[in-house]
Amino acid sequence: MRIAIASGKGGTGKTTVSVNLALSLENAQLLDCDVEEPNCNLFLNHPLQKLRDVGTQVPVISKDKCTSCGKCAEACRFNALAVLLTGVILFPKLCHGCGACSLVCPEGAISETIQVIGSIERSVSHTHRIELYQGVLNIGEPMASPIIRSLKEHIDDSRTVIIDSPPGTSCPVIASITGADFCILVTEPTPFGLHDLILAVELVKDLQIPYGVIINRHGTGYEGVEDYCSENNIPVLMKIPYDMKIAELYSEGVPFVLRMPQWKNRFLDTFRELQVLTGRC
Repeated sequence: MRIAIASGKGGTGKTTVSVNLALSLENAQLLDCDVEEPNCNLFLNHPLQKLRDVGTQVPVISKDKCTSCGKCAEACRFNALAVLLTGVILFPKLCHGCGACSLVCPEGAISETIQVIGSIERSVSHTHRIELYQGVLNIGEPMASPIIRSLKEHIDDSRTVIIDSPPGTSCPVIASITGADFCILVTEPTPFGLHDLILAVELVKDLQIPYGVIINRHGTGYEGVEDYCSENNIPVLMKIPYDMKIAELYSEGVPFVLRMPQWKNRFLDTFRELQVLTGRC
């Protein structure tokens, strides 16, 4: 079963839910798809091993063969190529590696090379029976989605897979949650949390992924999130309270299910509810 953890905004507690849920299960696989700033291992603290680099294809233009006809620039949907009097120039940060330019070039002047944009790392904890994979996007690289797609190639569907998605509702989030059996939307009880939860709900509805909500830092007095979920028949799977002990453990980098074992049972109950909601019980 693939469970994606997402939210409309950052800082709601996606990683908190992802790590604590994974630690509560037997034999879980955890994928940290927030490749711009992966932080699941800050709480697991396991030695990481680099598995491989991830790259995208970028065009190489032969000045000897190029006639500056401009067909490559016309075919590029991302404006990564421009035709000047001096020849064709490439903006590699805009290139998505689709290969259209090389296909349409009538002179065969365009070949492709691999540009490394990041890497995949792995760690294993035999104590907690968690296998962690994380993607790391190199500094200055603009496209996270190719790293996420490469990261998901390591999914082992014989295990329960927890996918910690990046924040927001943009392309990296779509790449992360596509193919999930269920999506947990983590939110906070604030007007900002509600606003971005609504955006996230519209996304998972468009992708036709079953979903439910976990409210983090519950008990601050704002009830708009619960009212919205009730009015729209969205299951609230769990409420994690605004609790000083949980906050202290978080600041120390300690998953709270390790020090507060009653919460492991609550996460297990939530997992069983997901099995019922997806017909996997």
